[in-house]
Amino acid sequence: EMDTAEVYMQACKLVGVVPVSYFIRNLDSPAVTLSHHGLGPLGCKALAIALVTDTQISALALADNSIQAEGAKYLMETLRANFTIQHLDISHNHLKSAGAEYVAKMLLDSISLKSVKLSNGFTDDDAKYFADALSTNSRIKVLDLSHNEFCGKGGEHLGQLLNNEGLEVLDLSWNHLRMKGAVAFCAGLKVNMMLKHLDLSWNGFGNEGALAMGEALKFNTTLVHLNLNNNRLTNEGVSMLCRGLEFNDTLRVLTLAYNSLTVEGALALVNVVKNSPKAALEEINICNVLVNEHFVHLLEVTCQEHPGLDVQYGGVGGFMAKKPPKRVDPMKVIQDYLDQRKLRLWDFFRNIDKDGIMRVSVTDFRKAVQQSSIPLDRYQIEELIQRLDRDRTGMVDY
Repeated sequence: EMDTAEVYMQACKLVGVVPVSYFIRNLDSPAVTLSHHGLGPLGCKALAIALVTDTQISALALADNSIQAEGAKYLMETLRANFTIQHLDISHNHLKSAGAEYVAKMLLDSISLKSVKLSNGFTDDDAKYFADALSTNSRIKVLDLSHNEFCGKGGEHLGQLLNNEGLEVLDLSWNHLRMKGAVAFCAGLKVNMMLKHLDLSWNGFGNEGALAMGEALKFNTTLVHLNLNNNRLTNEGVSMLCRGLEFNDTLRVLTLAYNSLTVEGALALVNVVKNSPKAALEEINICNVLVNEHFVHLLEVTCQEHPGLDVQYGGVGGFMAKKPPKRVDPMKVIQDYLDQRKLRLWDFFRNIDKDGIMRVSVTDFRKAVQQSSIPLDRYQIEELIQRLDRDRTGMVDY
């Protein structure tokens, strides 16, 4: 028959911890923030006891309290009885793998939780716990798994997590979903039918991940907001991404800031909106990219047809990277030269090899080529010498 404050005081006395006065003062508030209070496992236990009968608090933040796996266990037991807490933040609490198991049980059993923040340095193996728990719980709408250590295998588990039929917002920023992890996760995104907001920033996706994301966007029909900031994407990666954007009619916001893009990548993005009838992009963030006048003109023309389009770029002053001219194979140049004169390569070398030892020095070879009418510049000559003098002996055999 005691109220929540009295239960909490008795619980603190029972487990031997000092009560947190802030908690007592805010028991009537729907949102309680107890981050950075140094609760520890026992402080969390006292709090969990009090929360069993509480009916006021709907949002509880317990970040950075070092509650560890033991504290996660107490919270799991509480949420089996508490039906009012909908939003829970237990980030940065040193939960480790044992804590991940308790959190997974919490996600599986709770009937009230709608959003959970779980930034705890979890590893690949821990991702499986969350994927299994959310395979049957469609009540969770928002899941924050940022600042963990999910890599290749974790990407596979998280791809399976996307089979969830309720999840709408997923934050996986600051993980390590590169290469295989990125490809596996995107395979799950391809068939997901609920997710609307996805944050994959700071994951090192690279161009391989961009290719997989482009393929996923061809088929995904629900994603509205996609964050790929700081993912080591180049112009080539953006080109691969655009191949998927051409067929996607739901994505509205795409952020690609702080990748290795130039004006070429920026032009590709705007051309997708301009030339693809299905493209639905309304906001593109490439705020660190310098563009040129050609891009500005293309954007103005595109905005006439798509007045809602907003592209955030770094400023005007970029330039198009000039591709170096393709250098002709020097061996082919020599062969063509000899064919035109009906000569053999052996004859060419024999004219240089005055001693008849079937070898010529690099110096004599270089001088002979330079004095001939063979159309090779000095860079091609040096490339040819490197290929012929494989053992770096200073001699060329023929």
